[in-house]
Amino acid sequence: MATIGQVPRFFFLTKGVGRHKEQLSSFEVALKDAGISSFNLVTVSSIVPPGCKQIAREQGAEMLRPGEIVFLVLARNSTNEPHRLLASSIGLAIPKDEAVHGYLSEWHGYGVTDEEAGEYSEDLAAQMLASTLGLDFDINTSWDEREQVFKSSGKIIKTANITQSAVAIKGQWTTVIAGAVFIL
Repeated sequence: MATIGQVPRFFFLTKGVGRHKEQLSSFEVALKDAGISSFNLVTVSSIVPPGCKQIAREQGAEMLRPGEIVFLVLARNSTNEPHRLLASSIGLAIPKDEAVHGYLSEWHGYGVTDEEAGEYSEDLAAQMLASTLGLDFDINTSWDEREQVFKSSGKIIKTANITQSAVAIKGQWTTVIAGAVFIL
């Protein structure tokens, strides 16, 4: 049972897409697709606690019980405009020093591919961590260039993202989600 002040020990990344004639129901379908519909979800901001380990979605789901209050960073986007491309993405940046916290970024938008949304959210998380670590970088360079600076510093060990995009269809709401789910 969660108590105030507990710090998550694990997290997993997940994503989903849902379609339904009702917007709320399309969100529920997306949660089911992501494997997190049976939990009471509480959204939080973007810090990966020091020493918090990433695990596989399947392993994480086995550690949770239906109805449990679960904290997560969530990116969510919906539309009922036919043929519109939408995306939601979570970016991740983990420091080499396990005593330092990492970052998650949530991003959602329209008209971008999985790759574009994923790179953007990953870049946001890496920038937040780099700033915390005091790394110098030029915001005007490309993500590929900044990624090399971040990783060659030896202070950032991992960047990643999980992204869900979809094209909306006529007569239905489409919802896309991406999330980082914490386990206490």
